Amino acid sequence: MSEDKFPGWHGTTILAVRRGGRVVVAGDGQVSVGQTVMKGTARKVRRLSPGGHDVVVGFAGSTADAFTLLERLEKRLEAAPGQLARACVDLAKDWRMDKYLRNLEAMLIVTDGRDIFVVTGAGDVLEPEHDVAAIGSGGNFALAAARGLMEGDLDAEAVARKAMAIAADICVYTNGNLTVEVLG
Repeated sequence: MSEDKFPGWHGTTILAVRRGGRVVVAGDGQVSVGQTVMKGTARKVRRLSPGGHDVVVGFAGSTADAFTLLERLEKRLEAAPGQLARACVDLAKDWRMDKYLRNLEAMLIVTDGRDIFVVTGAGDVLEPEHDVAAIGSGGNFALAAARGLMEGDLDAEAVARKAMAIAADICVYTNGNLTVEVLG
């Protein structure tokens, strides 16, 4: 998030792991302003079902901005049911080109249980390498931990939960109060 617009605000940690035909999205519940925890039980992972197709979205950044983007994504998915990549690309185009949307301060991880995408306001729609994606203040910690855990025999949910616990131990802007959604 922009430090000049939101000084002292820090995001969250969202992690997606694909393994064994399942995709797990986990997000912590902490919202911090400076050195103060404003809330520890925020829910930043949501399940959408536009057109009867389940999609899980995790967001980091401004909640109001993220919900604006979730509504736009849901409309895109309703217009193109079952076409997650197309909906994400269309959302990224809108986000980048629209005068109002380009000021939104958030990032999304989106999955339909097959594909995982990180969508940013810079117009990026990124597929993760190594079947792991992470965003937010503790995202790099969770990403590194999950990639290391992928070398073992843990299932997707166990990898996500352990990686988020490691991130919570390292990052002061991440807590252990998880919301976990599983597809597949």
